[in-house]
Amino acid sequence: MHQSFRDQWRQLILQPLSRLDERPLQSYYILIVDALDECDSENDIRTILHLLAEARSLKTVRLRVLLTSRPEIPIRHGFYQIPEAEHEDFVLHNISPPIVDRDIAIFLKYSLDLIRKEFFLDDSWPTERVVELLVQNANGLFIWAATAYRFIHEGKQYAPGRLNTILAGSSTSVTAPDKRLNEIYATVLSQSVPPEFTNEEKEESYSMLRQILGCIVVLFSPLSVNSLRRLLHINQQEIYQTLDNLHTILDIPKDQIRPLRLHHPSFRDFLLNKDRCSNPNFWVNEKQAHRTLADRCIRLMSKSLKQDICGVDAPGVLVTDIESGRVEQYLPPEVQYACLYWVQHIEKSDIKPQDDGQEHMFLQNHLLHWLEALSLMGKTSEGVIAISSLESYIQVSSINSML
Repeated sequence: MHQSFRDQWRQLILQPLSRLDERPLQSYYILIVDALDECDSENDIRTILHLLAEARSLKTVRLRVLLTSRPEIPIRHGFYQIPEAEHEDFVLHNISPPIVDRDIAIFLKYSLDLIRKEFFLDDSWPTERVVELLVQNANGLFIWAATAYRFIHEGKQYAPGRLNTILAGSSTSVTAPDKRLNEIYATVLSQSVPPEFTNEEKEESYSMLRQILGCIVVLFSPLSVNSLRRLLHINQQEIYQTLDNLHTILDIPKDQIRPLRLHHPSFRDFLLNKDRCSNPNFWVNEKQAHRTLADRCIRLMSKSLKQDICGVDAPGVLVTDIESGRVEQYLPPEVQYACLYWVQHIEKSDIKPQDDGQEHMFLQNHLLHWLEALSLMGKTSEGVIAISSLESYIQVSSINSML
């Protein structure tokens, strides 16, 4: 769909519901919106909340919306604009622990039973006591239970061994929920590097793991495996071997043009926090990850961008007259990403741009090519903002270096 959120909402949902016949007993419909906080931009969040509020105009049916999200500022402000009588808030931490534990137990029993049937495990696996221990370790966090399930399932016929690994590695004392989550993430990462590797092989694996995961968690917009590989200039075999053991924490689509995504944003929080991810083999230096991406973006653009990149050979042609397929052919997703976000990665990395440095040489040789690419992408205004932002960043960096 190339229509705006507003048009899609009104044509596909609001208008069809408004045309339903009125009945003696008013009909109820439920719309579930999960993880609203994971929208790419705050404007999208505000737009969605505003459109959902339009459901109040429906007369013949009642539409109820179940929305889940972290309490980010744009979301809280959006709800402030909806009358209190028309929405009800449920804070997960305020729900009675026995209710949460019961739901997690139901999920774990069902999921582990599927594993038992799929891999022909013993009928008594897992025992009720094991499920109780897992619920206790989840400490009210469904994401812990979901991650544990994926980790066990990825073990296939070795699922019982992975279940024992989780139970053996989990603290038996009462700890904060974040600590439980730290333990499961650390376990998953540790298992991704085979113990039989030599020390040299392990170091290479850890380095590649930090580079790939670090870039994934700081990307401003998700990329597919192939686009990420080309952006980072990584061998296809290396990236696929690294990602192969990370399905527990990453959504890795079989369709190679679909973007990689984290199963849950808490993994990003874990990986970038040195206090939470205490193992130096896995902890990601956020600024270094941005430096890597800034460098790769500039290298890719320097190699890819050129005058009349789409080969139109007609200086006066309008951008709207160029087929979108042609633009995608000559400006693939990783190049478009680099064009849009290289400046933001520089700003996040605390790089101090210098005369004759990489950034300066790129602008000197490819400024017009970059602006042409942005124009073909319909993002010219982003280029103007980026140049202004970069200029301000350089000035601040120069002042700080003199202090």
